[in-house]
Amino acid sequence: MLTPLSPENIDRIIQMAWEDRTPFEAIETQFGLKEKDVIAFMRLQMKRSSFEMWRKRMHGRSTKHAALREEYVGRFRCTRQRAISGNKISKR
Repeated sequence: MLTPLSPENIDRIIQMAWEDRTPFEAIETQFGLKEKDVIAFMRLQMKRSSFEMWRKRMHGRSTKHAALREEYVGRFRCTRQRAISGNKISKR
């Protein structure tokens, strides 16, 4: 990490690392942290037991690597989410 991270960015990285459908490549694109950097970051930010639980959960999870993902694994979209056409402001 080249620059210090704000508390909001630290929280966002942790959240993205815990999410099953967010690949490490997305974290690298947004924050410049490679997978090994994310692992080191999580080790520093979490309690030991939480880190071990996270590593056990992420180990071998193909959805955390864009190249290993199945075609059907895409971005999550809620069934109640409306499709946005253009750049219109909703008038409720």
